[in-house]
Amino acid sequence: MKNSIRKIASIKEMHRLRGLESPLHPLVSLIDYGMTKILPEHLGDRWNIGFYSIGVKRNVGTLRYGQQQYDFDEGLMSFIAPGQLLHIEPNSRKNVTPEGWLLLIHPDYLWNSSLAKNIKQYEFFQYAINEALFMSPSEEQTIEGIFQNIQQEIASNIDSFSQNIIIAQIELLLQYAERFYQRQFITRKKGNHQLLVQLEDYLLQFFSDEELIKNGVPSVVEVSKHLNLSPNYLSSLLKSSTGLNTQQFIQEKLLEKAKERLSTSELSISEIAFSCGFEHSQSFSKFFKAKTQLSPTEFRASFN
Repeated sequence: MKNSIRKIASIKEMHRLRGLESPLHPLVSLIDYGMTKILPEHLGDRWNIGFYSIGVKRNVGTLRYGQQQYDFDEGLMSFIAPGQLLHIEPNSRKNVTPEGWLLLIHPDYLWNSSLAKNIKQYEFFQYAINEALFMSPSEEQTIEGIFQNIQQEIASNIDSFSQNIIIAQIELLLQYAERFYQRQFITRKKGNHQLLVQLEDYLLQFFSDEELIKNGVPSVVEVSKHLNLSPNYLSSLLKSSTGLNTQQFIQEKLLEKAKERLSTSELSISEIAFSCGFEHSQSFSKFFKAKTQLSPTEFRASFN
């Protein structure tokens, strides 16, 4: 069925579905992306993979993530965590061969290592496909060098050092990816500025009395959805630009509204709390004091 979700629990099964020989190691594999195929009987399937996937690809054609599709023909780096859904369609360009590498890592391979816990701290595993990392030629060369080191270890006779060496290379790869993403946030300042303007406008509209009273403070998911970004990507972008994650950014804008009301109106504390989306004035007072070290009453008194 074209709308079915296929659970791919093992790397061996992924190799089989992509028309490849069995992996040299059952828990970690580096694939030449140009050698992969999409068998006709699997076209249209959605895959729920049970392992980490890190890819450096170019000329990959159309990728579908959620309800949207994206065409990629330049080099990019993408990260997929276990449990995420991916829908891959045939290359959107004829007579073009996909190129690159695909590193598959089963969570069991990381067991009892520091990376087993630390890998969850890399937020780019939760970015959407359209938020992939676009690398410069030198950055791509750095990543491919790490892939070559991993491939050499996988292809060699496995010994007591192999796993630690491969995990160390994966950690290095992830640290470089984090650096490169920070560079991407910086080099796309114009686009990021436009997103910040959109975010400011959205919150300004949302923070009208009617919206806040009716719906309360917008959630990170609501804000991200409005901007067509994944929550993690938006938080990373904001931290790079403002030093605040999305939740903190929303709270700062809410605090600005509260300060404005306290300093320019004669509304009671309860009325201001209600207009800011709080059901109880005690919750509002607690929020305000945590942010300013002053109670709303003390803040208001400072203007008199």
